[in-house]
Amino acid sequence: CKGPGVCRSGREDMALRCAASLAAGRQPRCPRLPRPAREGTVRWSSAAKASAVKINEKASREKILTLESMNPQVKAVEYAVRGPIGIKKPFTEVIKANIGDAHAMGQRPITFLRQVVALCTYPNLLDSPSFPEDAKKRARRILQGCGGNSLGSYSASQGINCIREDVASYIERRDGGVPADPDNIYLTTGASDGIATILKILVSGGGKSRTGVMIPIPQYPLYSAAISELDAIQVNYYLDEENCWALDVNELRRSLNEAKAYCNPKVLCIINPGNPTGQVQNRKCIEDVIHFAWEEKLFLLADEVYQDNVYSEGCQFHSFKKILYEMGPEYYNNVELASFHSTSKGYMGECGYRGGYMEVINLHPEIKGQLVKLLSVRLCPPVSGQAAMDIVVNPPIPGEESYSQFIKEKESVLNNLAKKAKLTEDMFNKVPGIHCNPLQGAMYAFPRIFIPSKAIEEAKAHKMAPDMFYCMKLLEETGICVVPGSGFGQREGSYHFRMTILPPVEKLKIVLEKVKDFHIKFLEKYA
Repeated sequence: CKGPGVCRSGREDMALRCAASLAAGRQPRCPRLPRPAREGTVRWSSAAKASAVKINEKASREKILTLESMNPQVKAVEYAVRGPIGIKKPFTEVIKANIGDAHAMGQRPITFLRQVVALCTYPNLLDSPSFPEDAKKRARRILQGCGGNSLGSYSASQGINCIREDVASYIERRDGGVPADPDNIYLTTGASDGIATILKILVSGGGKSRTGVMIPIPQYPLYSAAISELDAIQVNYYLDEENCWALDVNELRRSLNEAKAYCNPKVLCIINPGNPTGQVQNRKCIEDVIHFAWEEKLFLLADEVYQDNVYSEGCQFHSFKKILYEMGPEYYNNVELASFHSTSKGYMGECGYRGGYMEVINLHPEIKGQLVKLLSVRLCPPVSGQAAMDIVVNPPIPGEESYSQFIKEKESVLNNLAKKAKLTEDMFNKVPGIHCNPLQGAMYAFPRIFIPSKAIEEAKAHKMAPDMFYCMKLLEETGICVVPGSGFGQREGSYHFRMTILPPVEKLKIVLEKVKDFHIKFLEKYA
C-alpha cells in the first residue's frame, strides 16, 4: 500500500474509506494492510496525507438536513427549563436549581416502589426472602399482565390492563367514589407524552380557524413548545400575581374574546398545583373554570402532576374530575376533560422511569379509536415506567407488611418539602427587591425581582431578556442555575426566576443566602 489513491485493491470505495480515515487522523482499516502491533504506528508521508484530504473533500457533498431545510416548527420550539443547549459553564459544581429532578437533588427513592420494579425486572428475586410479600404480590400481578411474563415485552398501546384497572381504582378512592373506567385510562411516557398526544389530536384548521390553545402565564414551557411544534396558536391568559397567582375567569374571558379575532380557541389548559407559580386552586375557582369551559365549549386539559405536593394550611387539592362530577350531569356528561398524573413529582420523584397516565372522559367514540391509533404509532410507553406508575396508584395499605415504612418515607419527603417551601418564601421576602408569594404547592419558588434600568440597558446591549441577564450573572458569580421568568412568560415589565426547593435543607439555606448576597450586590452595581 502506497497511500490513498493508489489502493492496490482496485476498489474505489476502499480508496475513499482509506482517505477519510487518514484525513481524520485515524489508522485505515484495510484488508490488504496488515494491522500493526498494538504499540506500533503506521507512518504516512505528508504527500499521502495531503492526497487523503483532497480525496475526502471530493467525496463530501452538501448536507440534506441543514438549519435552512429542517422543519421550521422544530426550530421554533423553545424549552426554557434546560437552558442553552451545549454551553459548558466554568464551574466544578453547578447547583442545579433549575429543574424538578428530585433524586438528582439527593431525595431518596421510595423503598417499596423500587422493590416492586426490581422484582419485575429480575423475577428470580421473587424467591428471595429479602423482599416483602406485599411487594412480591404486586410484582407477580404486573408480570402476569406482561407478554411472556416479562417486563421486556411490548404492552398494549394503551398500557397494561391490570395497571389501568389500578389507576381507575386510585382515582375512585382519591375522588371519594366518583366512578372511573379503565377504558378511559391511557398509560403514558410521563405526563408530557399524554399532554402532547392530546394536543396533537386537537389541533386542526388553518388561518383564523386554526386551533387556539389557552395556557396560563406563567406556564410550564412544555405547553408553548408543543403548541409551537404543532403550529397551533398560543392564547395567553394571565394569573393574578397580586392575589397569589389566582386564576380569574374574567381574565379567561378577556383572553378568549381577543383570540377569536385570529384563531379558533378550543382548548383550555390548567396546571394545578401550579408550575412555576405553586398556587393551589380552591373549589370555587375550579367550578368557575368548568362552567366557563362548558359555556364556551372548550376542551379542558388538567395538569395535576403535583397533586400530592400541597403544603399551605387551608389549601387542599381538588381534582377537576371530582368537581366536574359533583356539578351535576349537565356538566359531567358534556365537558370533555383530559387529566394527567406522573411518577416524576409528588413524593416519588421518579423522573427517569417516565411513568404517567391520562384519564380522558366524554371523548367522542370515533375519536377514541383515533387516539388509540395515534398511541399505537409509538408502540407503548416504557413498561418499567408503567410498573412504577402502578405502585404510585397501588401503594401498601394498612395491615400490609410494607405499610409502616412506606408511610414513614412518604411523609418524610412531603414534610421536608413543606418545610423548605416556607423557608424559601420567608428568606426571599427578607431580601430588598425580591417578593415571593406563598409556595402553596408543587416544588418551586417563582419570586419577582427588581432589575434596575441600568441593568436592563446592559441586557439589551447583550441582546438578552433582563431576567436572563440576571440569571446568567447569578450563574457566573455563584454557580447557582435558575430559570428566567421570561422562559415561562410574565406580564410586560415584570421579572422573575424559577428555582426548585428540592436541595436538602442545609444546602437550600446556602443557596438562598448566596442569592440574597448576589441580589444585593447586583442592585448596588446597577443602581
